[in-house]
Formats: sequence, structure tokens, C-alpha cells
Amino acid sequence: CPPATRGRARLPALSARAYGAGRAPRCAGALRCLCRSGCGGRGAATYAQTLQNIPETQVTTLENGLRVASEESNHPTCTVGLWIEAGSRYEDAKTNGAGFFMEHLAFKGTKKRPGSAFEKEVESLGAHLNGYTSREQTAFYIKALSKDMPKVVELLSDLVQNCELEDSHIERERGIILQELKEMDSNLADVTFDYLHATAYQGTALAHTVEGTTENIKKLTRADLASYVDTHFKAPRMVLAAAGGISHRELVDAAKQHFTGAPFSYKGDSVPALPRCRFTGSEIRARDDALPLAHIALAVEGPGWADPDNVVLNVANAIIGRYDRTFGGGKNQSSRLATLAVEHNLCHSFEPFNTSYSDTGLFGFHFVSDPLSIDDMMFCAQGEWMRLCTSTTESEVTRAKNYLRNAMVAQLDGTTRVCENIGSHLLHYGRRIPLEEWDARISAVDARMVRDVCSKYIYDKCPAIAAVGPIEQLFDYNRIRSAMYWVRL
Repeated sequence: CPPATRGRARLPALSARAYGAGRAPRCAGALRCLCRSGCGGRGAATYAQTLQNIPETQVTTLENGLRVASEESNHPTCTVGLWIEAGSRYEDAKTNGAGFFMEHLAFKGTKKRPGSAFEKEVESLGAHLNGYTSREQTAFYIKALSKDMPKVVELLSDLVQNCELEDSHIERERGIILQELKEMDSNLADVTFDYLHATAYQGTALAHTVEGTTENIKKLTRADLASYVDTHFKAPRMVLAAAGGISHRELVDAAKQHFTGAPFSYKGDSVPALPRCRFTGSEIRARDDALPLAHIALAVEGPGWADPDNVVLNVANAIIGRYDRTFGGGKNQSSRLATLAVEHNLCHSFEPFNTSYSDTGLFGFHFVSDPLSIDDMMFCAQGEWMRLCTSTTESEVTRAKNYLRNAMVAQLDGTTRVCENIGSHLLHYGRRIPLEEWDARISAVDARMVRDVCSKYIYDKCPAIAAVGPIEQLFDYNRIRSAMYWVRL
């Protein structure tokens, strides 16, 4: 399971986590020259040309409700994957962890390809097989040579329609998952985000971790896992996405051949529906003075995937920026909060986030600091939030929009990222939103919009807080709540 998916839904193309993630572009005009190596700009496509020349995403819906989508290019390889509307949000307290368990079992053989035969067949193609589970979606994808696309579609159909739930495999994977859970506890950033969900969405399905509890993993039976597959692995809940050197017509033909038998109907009123998840301003503290650093996450309720406010909030996060001690630039960085962090040694790292779900989200920031710097870092971070609500400038917004455009174009890099973009978009938005449309939405944002939208979601709102480690110096909740507004005369 890729680390980015542990406990959190993957963020869309306009994710705050994309800022600064790649190497600095070699070309001076990063948004004008999109070449892959150093050059003088001669013969390179402009930013506008690049957006216009992106191949069209073609979508076909089969009779059983399966959506088939692809973006054709001249790559010698392709990525083909299945994105399924299933995750820990669809589980209850008893079955939490079933989706993660199924992700493990999916690669351990099918009825047609028992045992290791499935993995050996993938390896014989020289292909790369992977998958992940999040709170609202599950994905399985294979990267292979373009000529092997029909075989890849067959393997994916076999994986989801004929998964072999042998008792011996279940017991073997149970032990592996329990060991993984122990190892995951050492990743304090992920632990902090799990705690954040647990307190922000307490009493609801979004409070569940993706992996489930140790107690649940020990108790899940073959019947529980079979019920999970029968309920969620239905054709209308799936998207077969592909990107690379493939033909959409050939992809549709392969899908018709191998997915025609995919179940698409439910008995009675058993259609799974997303339970409403309310946000609760609250806190959870896991103090451990034996740890060297404190992990703090603070968030307010954000919008769902399809809300247009997401674009404005991502611009706001780009204004805040992100920082790590390993970054160059020191106090000369454009982020005001990063400058303060360097000058006053406030933290080891900080990063804003905007994690969206179908009808809600978490908008906030996470930082790692020494025990004696917690209060100063929290004060400065909340001060930046208040500044976004009251005095954002046009120059800051212009810079943030350019960062956001750069992050957006980075989604063009590689067939796997494009394929994931297609699959996730069809599940979240019902269509793939073109980069030209994203660019138009970004261009429409101005300083007034940032101030208004930030005031809507941040100003005088009750936050959710999760803190792990030596956190004795963390402010009392009422003190943190009082910093969510300014007394203005």
C-alpha cells in the first residue's frame, strides 16, 4: 500500500501536497517552458499550448454500468487500473479493516490463477502491479507495455471477479497485516492524521482508520470478506481507467470481453450508501515525553470534492507554503510562515493540507517541532490563518496561483499519474475535469475571494486538534479556539 494512501484519501490534482514536491525546473520560466531538460526555451511549447494539446479523455459506459475511460498518447507503456467506490467509510465498527484485508488478498491468487500463479503471470509481462485503499476508494492498477493492454485488462477482471478467499491465505495475510499495524504505529505523522479523523469525525464512519483495528483484523472471517466483495465490487461502482499508448476502442472491446459478467444488481435495499459524517470541533492528545519531537495537526471542516471553494483554499494553502529544514533558501523563502520558522527556529517542518471527501473535508496544517517551540509555532500558524482571512494581498495570490499551475502541470508526468487522475476524477466528479478548466478556475481567483472563502471556513470556527509526543506546552483548547478570530475595532 503506497504510504500516501495510509489513512487519507489521495488528494486531487490541485493538492496542497503537490507544492514543491518535485525538483526545481531547469528552465527559468517553469510555466512557459515545459521541456524535460535544460534548454534556452527554443522550440518548447508554451504553457497555454501544453494545456490545449493534452489528449481528450474518452469515456464509455458499458451495459452493466462499468465506466471505461482512457487518454491516448504515444507512450510505449500504459497503465491500466480499476478504481472502486469502496473504502473504510463504507465499513462499520465490526467490519472496519475488511477493505484493507481484501487489498492484501487480491494479489494472492484467483480461482483461475491460484496461489502465486497470478503474480508470476504479471511478472512474465515485465509489468508492475500495485494497489491501495483509502477512506472512499480502492484501486488496483498495472503498468505494462502498451501491446499487453488486453492481457492486463483480463488480469484486473480476474482479480476483482474471482478473488480466491482460501482460509490458508487469509490466516497468512492476517499475520502480515498485524505486523504491518505495529510498524505503522512508528510513523507518527500518519498516527496524528488518524487521530485527527478520529476526533474530527467522532462517532461516524470517517473516524475509522483504513487499516482497521488490531482486534478487528484478528476477528474478520472469510464470510465477512466475501460479503464485502459482494457488496462493493459491482460494475456501476467501478471505473476502468487507462493512459498511455493504447486505443480506446481496443480498451472498450477488452472490457466488454472480460467485465460483461461483473455483477451490477443488488438484492432489495442493500445498495451501500455513504453515511453522513458530521464534523466536531474537539481535540485528542497522546502525550509521550519519551519521544523527541511533537506532531501537531489542526483542521477545520473543509468542502467536499465537487465544491468550487476547493480551488480557492488550495490557493490559500500555496500562500502559506510548506517548509522542511532540509529545504534551501532559509529565511529568504516566499512563504511568510517559513521565514518565521527559520528565523525563530519554530519547527522542523510544516505542511498545509486540504483533504476532501464526497461531502466534507479537512482543511488545516500539520507541523513537527521541538517540545519547547509548540506554542510559538501554533501562535504563528494561526496568525497566518487570520491574515489569510483579513489581509491577503494580490501579489501573494499571483505567486500562489503560479505554484498551483506548476503543480497541476506536474500531473502530466507519467502514465500512472494520469491514469490515477482519470479514475479518481470519474469517481469524485463524474467526469474528468480538463486542465484547461482547472487553469480557468485558478485564474479567476483574486485576493478578495481568498479572504472571503477563508473567512467562511476558518474565521471563528471550532477546530479539531490532534497532538502526539511531548506536548505539555500545547495550548489549552479554549486558548487555541480564541485564536480563531481577531478582535477588530
